[in-house]
Amino acid sequence: MRGEARSYAAARKERTADTDRWLKDLFRTASDGDHVSLVAVGSLGRGELAPGSDLDLVLLHNGRADVARIADRIWYPIWDSAVNLDHSVRTVEEAVSVARQDLKAVLGLIQARHVAGDPDLTRKAREAVLAEWRADSRRRLGELREAADKRAQVSGELAFLLEPDLKDGRGGLRDVQAMQAVAAAWVASAPGPRAREAYEFILDVRHALHVVTARGTDRLVLQEQDAVAGLLGLLDAEALMRRLAEAGRTISHAFDATWRTVDRLVSGPAPRGRRPLADGVVEHGGEVVLARGIDPRKDPVLVLRAAAAAADSGLPLAPATVSVLAAQSAPMPVPWPDEARDALVSILGAGRAAVPVWEELDQAGILVKLLPDWERVRHRPQRNPIHRFTVDRHLIEAAANAASHTREVSRPDLLLIGALLHDVGKGWPGDHSATGEVVVRDIATRIGLPPHDVETLATVVRHHLLLPETATRRDLDDPVTIEKVAATVGSREVLDLLAALAVADGNATGPAAWNSWKAGLVADLVRRVRSVLAGSPPPKPPTLSAEQAALARHGGGAVRVNGGAVTVVAPDRVGLLWSAAGVLSAHRLVVRSASSASAGSTAVIEFSVIPEYGSPPDPATLESDLRLVLAGRLDIEQRLARRTRSVRPPRVPVAPPRVTLVDDASATATVVEVRAHDRPGLLWRIGRAFGECGLDVRAARVETLGAEAVDVFYVVDRAGRPLSDDAQRAQVRDQVLAALR
Repeated sequence: MRGEARSYAAARKERTADTDRWLKDLFRTASDGDHVSLVAVGSLGRGELAPGSDLDLVLLHNGRADVARIADRIWYPIWDSAVNLDHSVRTVEEAVSVARQDLKAVLGLIQARHVAGDPDLTRKAREAVLAEWRADSRRRLGELREAADKRAQVSGELAFLLEPDLKDGRGGLRDVQAMQAVAAAWVASAPGPRAREAYEFILDVRHALHVVTARGTDRLVLQEQDAVAGLLGLLDAEALMRRLAEAGRTISHAFDATWRTVDRLVSGPAPRGRRPLADGVVEHGGEVVLARGIDPRKDPVLVLRAAAAAADSGLPLAPATVSVLAAQSAPMPVPWPDEARDALVSILGAGRAAVPVWEELDQAGILVKLLPDWERVRHRPQRNPIHRFTVDRHLIEAAANAASHTREVSRPDLLLIGALLHDVGKGWPGDHSATGEVVVRDIATRIGLPPHDVETLATVVRHHLLLPETATRRDLDDPVTIEKVAATVGSREVLDLLAALAVADGNATGPAAWNSWKAGLVADLVRRVRSVLAGSPPPKPPTLSAEQAALARHGGGAVRVNGGAVTVVAPDRVGLLWSAAGVLSAHRLVVRSASSASAGSTAVIEFSVIPEYGSPPDPATLESDLRLVLAGRLDIEQRLARRTRSVRPPRVPVAPPRVTLVDDASATATVVEVRAHDRPGLLWRIGRAFGECGLDVRAARVETLGAEAVDVFYVVDRAGRPLSDDAQRAQVRDQVLAALR
């Protein structure tokens, strides 16, 4: 794990030693050392003092009347040095009493270290606290577990966060300290060498972070990551975050194993019998183990069969069994035998139960032996706020989600394998869909799929983003859109696989990547493409609804707000759509989609909107402002300028905007795709730029992924035709880019 990264362990030891000498000098000037001792807890007690660490000290005494004077002569010089100090003065009995009620106090005193004064006093306090901790371990370990769960809820999982909390995140420093406390209760073993190595690496990252920021912080924010990586001798922030993800997952894995041991102690001895689960695999003591006399060296499929049994039964693989399988399993033949591939599909088909089993195989190094290409996505970070997980964890999460959609496809095995491998190309340079197609051909052949299935799987991986991207970035009423998707997928079988994978992938990515709005668009697209594949003509663009037609007959301006649907009716003119969009933005509404239709000289525009935050605006006020802007009596530019000034700029540099004119996406309009950092009034600015170019927006698809806006517009010139002149196309691109700066 450590590679070429620099270690700060020696610096922490030296800093601890220097601090000890300073404290000893302070103690000597304050006391004769009789019946009083200075004890270090926290990072100083553990010998892990980083540049920004606080000093946690306890002054123990045996009833000395002058203890307050002694304390002042120690604490005041520390305060004068501007070092943060957490301090207390206790008798041994008081220390034990506080530890009995305060989890933080007991955890500190368990690892307390004598610094100066009477060592017997320190020993008595530590031994008394340890004795009570062990005697009351059932209650106190429950308290310890609850505290760990609360930390994880608040701080998230270190391995998967863009800006992780190195101390309190799940898989962070406090989890190792909790495991050490469990070991001190004589309930489970202390953290093993891999967890300890991971812990040291996170300590190094925290140490470097303190150096970079010149303060004691535990959150590794984006703008500090490159500098921290440089201090640690790593190439860049991505290399740092990949190593950090590996460390966090190693600790989380060890942490879970520790608590399984605790749970077995609390729940009492498990049944002693052995229940067969699969050939050579049994349940024993609530875990999946190998049957007696089974030799993994003679059965290369045993490792997958055992993992499938664990996933199917919802039981953990015994750690000793995993170690034996990792060390002794025979190499898997290439191509895999059918039994091995069936076992892989069985693991994935177990749904959520597959995730911890897959993690066990990964931690033991088994996965990269079975699937060497897995190494390139293993622990690979996705430095994008819409993604919750590293690439490898995202893949197994997607496969687990896909298990609930196997009834919807003709080939559930290809759905599960496709979900597991759909992003495998992210381990290689270039477009991950294109590189993934190449990689998955090799993997599919390796695991023994026949040539036709290899081609199907390659098509699914190559086009796994086709449905969600088309649904959110193209006009589904345009026949060209549907015909192109139908030609790409080629068959009902592939379409159904892609539809199920889109749902599984989106839910595994995060709430910003999948929601009911996107699900509805994808379902609509699938329905239309399915019709074309069955030989039916593409559906014609919809006509106005009865309500829209009734509004249009008024001829003047009209507005209707119904939840997330906003209908605007007004005399047709250039800029109508983006003027209305500006009002919506001024009212803190995010436009998800917009489309327009005409009834004679009247335009009907339908917006789908959601509030940026909080409750939706008052419909009456929104309708009033829309009517004012339609009448030319509201300066929407000034309103949006005020909103923009109130929004904090991004904390880190963002990529420059990009404007692309997409050819062959429509026969009746020019499709312009805009990608930019999201901000209030973005749609209005883009629309105004189109207006300055003499263009009208026929339809718009607007999507925000994290802080990234991906907006697509179908534009036509004043004659209602697509853009064909190269100079005009260049002008549009330049004008929109200028509006985004």
